[in-house]
Amino acid sequence: MPAEYSRTERLGEQIKRDLALLIQRGLKDPRLGMVTVNFCDLSKDLSYADVNVTVFVPDDSDDKIVQSLTVLNEAAPFLRMELGRGLKVRKVPYLRFHYDDSLKRGTRINELIHEALKSDQHD
Repeated sequence: MPAEYSRTERLGEQIKRDLALLIQRGLKDPRLGMVTVNFCDLSKDLSYADVNVTVFVPDDSDDKIVQSLTVLNEAAPFLRMELGRGLKVRKVPYLRFHYDDSLKRGTRINELIHEALKSDQHD
């Protein structure tokens, strides 16, 4: 019976869950905004993990988002070490954090649709 998910997908999901907890509980940097880990994309050889995150900031400022990503990328060696304690893999992948703007884009598309519907009703 073949596995439903590949090893890469299973490991990516585990890293995503573990990182979400580690960021929430392990990083106490005041420059860090509220971070949500959206997904983790592993390279085929499992040496790198591209972690896509959303950063919620009150004023939606790009400076705060860049600052939060800087904090995460600076903390990547610490997070990698902590991941290694819980994962049962020979080598823990290097972490690279990226901002996922899909939530912003989705909100903007939704606004455009509502504007278009309103203008159609007035015509």
